[in-house]
Amino acid sequence: MADPPLPPRKIADSRSEMTELVLPNDTNTLGNLLGGRLMHYIDLVAAIAAYRHARAHVVTASMDHIDFIAPVHVGDLLILKSSLNRAFRTSMEVGVKVWVEHTIDGTLRHVASAYLTFVAVNPQGGRVRVPPLEPETEEDNRRYHDAGRRREQGELERERKQSARSDTLAAAGHKHTGS
Repeated sequence: MADPPLPPRKIADSRSEMTELVLPNDTNTLGNLLGGRLMHYIDLVAAIAAYRHARAHVVTASMDHIDFIAPVHVGDLLILKSSLNRAFRTSMEVGVKVWVEHTIDGTLRHVASAYLTFVAVNPQGGRVRVPPLEPETEEDNRRYHDAGRRREQGELERERKQSARSDTLAAAGHKHTGS
């Protein structure tokens, strides 16, 4: 017997925003924010959106893409905004955009973007279903369909890597038993 369908949720219900002040401890020797620190912030704000949508524990499955567009400096205010792009059966793609606000003149500058995939899990770590996502605007629909295309491309890439791994093991005389 199939599980009953979950009611869809709106993108606006899970949007999240986080602001961080960039301090010297967060930077490299040039005074620029460390890329790993920015990735940590991106993971946090994306996880909040995924939690809000799933209403369950979530784990980061992958950071599928990240663009570092411009450096972030000591004293900048980092503004991170996340929202769900698409919900699948137990996983969700979350998009994150990052801006810097210059604290003196208030100007904003886009500095990074990323896509992450999260999986909803129960307390024992087993996967749980997530509600479908209900796009409301043309932009929501575009992001929804783009997420589907990225998922298809990711599956093709995983299959290609699996095949290459199997071929390499076979050439070396080993029997392949899994990932």
